[in-house]
Amino acid sequence: MLTFQIDNMSNIPIYQQIYSYIRMEIESGNLKSGEKLPSKRAFASHMNVSVATVETAYDQLLSEGYIRSKAGSGFYVEDYNISAEIEKIPNISINFTDVKYDVKYDFGTSSADTSLFPFPVWAKLSRATLNEKTTDLLNSCDFRGIQSLREEIAQYLHRFRGMDVSPNRIVIGAGSEYLLGLIIQLLGRDMAYGVENPGYRRIYDIFSISASRVFPVPMDENGASISVISGFGINVLHVTPSHHFPLGITMPIIRRKELLQWAYSKPGRYIIEDDCDCEFRYNGRPAPALQSLDKQECVIYLNTFTRTLAPSIRIGYMVLPEHLTEKFRSRLGFYSCTVPVFEQYTLAKFMADGHFERHINRIKKVYRQRRDTLINCIKNSPLSDHMVISGEDAGLHIVLKVVNGMSQNQLVSSALKAGIKIHGLTEYYSFPDSNIPENSLVIGFSGIDAEQIEKAFNLLF
Repeated sequence: MLTFQIDNMSNIPIYQQIYSYIRMEIESGNLKSGEKLPSKRAFASHMNVSVATVETAYDQLLSEGYIRSKAGSGFYVEDYNISAEIEKIPNISINFTDVKYDVKYDFGTSSADTSLFPFPVWAKLSRATLNEKTTDLLNSCDFRGIQSLREEIAQYLHRFRGMDVSPNRIVIGAGSEYLLGLIIQLLGRDMAYGVENPGYRRIYDIFSISASRVFPVPMDENGASISVISGFGINVLHVTPSHHFPLGITMPIIRRKELLQWAYSKPGRYIIEDDCDCEFRYNGRPAPALQSLDKQECVIYLNTFTRTLAPSIRIGYMVLPEHLTEKFRSRLGFYSCTVPVFEQYTLAKFMADGHFERHINRIKKVYRQRRDTLINCIKNSPLSDHMVISGEDAGLHIVLKVVNGMSQNQLVSSALKAGIKIHGLTEYYSFPDSNIPENSLVIGFSGIDAEQIEKAFNLLF
């Protein structure tokens, strides 16, 4: 019988501790290929945990190919050499503690260019807010946020995303991470949550800490894999259909309808639509929001102003289905709104006067120019015949596959030695996947201007 010490004081869920222990035993060779694992019930009794906890750990091991299930017999360690397979997955975590490199050019993906922030307009509206809302600024507001900002957001979503929503269904909070925590509390920590793999690592971290069961959902050419979602028994799925991060996939209408059909097929299923990059589409018309296609109130819409305004403006919002709005009020309405009233009133004015949409149009032109400069540098480089660009139609980054005999680790290391910071695609996988490309880079262009892009590529090639 397998035995190890469970840390009940840890933030890591018990099922994940069990999963990690068994996986380590398999990879180290202590559990041999073909060896039978204890039954779920026997293991649960031995470890003094619930059968559901062991079942969740086994399900994750099963989905990742570490073990196999034999009907009527139980669970067995997979027959092939898993340790050898894991070694094939590139590890781009590079230790440069002994060697310090001066990063001159950062192609990161998480920053907006704060030099593009409209300071004069924002300062003017801030002064007007102080003069006009003297008393209101000192009082607390509705737990969902101030009415005027929710009204402006509703109008903006109608014009730009084709969504017909009431301001009463909008909840404002301090960023998408905070709002995701509220959604998990609203729907229940015991639900089975699915997250895209690859995806934002922070999203996985939030779900793994807050929920008892989290499953990876691999991506195909159209987005999140429907077959895997159904096979894992997932109840709630987090997706980025407008522009997947980091692969850059825009989910086609057929897959969107398939996802909705999956949600409709069983009561209690929900889709969390994270629309964080929807404003930045450079070719063709914006794809409709998944929420705008939802006819049975299964989509929770999530967005933020962090990418469009500035990272320090921690204002995000979610749109709840009608039937969840009252549930949210009764269960979580005791929470105070986490965004300062002053910032809410200022943003409401900014949107009401048309400044927000003008700002989006302006920065979109700037980012388009940077994207075009980046693509031209790649196409004009000596290695252009050995590089493949994808995900360039939207968002603030591209994916670059380099077929020159260098591994991803070597590509990242070589760039860093030249003073250029570029991330490898494997950094965005929360779960091992034998299909991870070994020579792909994720190159952001939001925080670096066109002139710097050209200088950086002159150093690279």
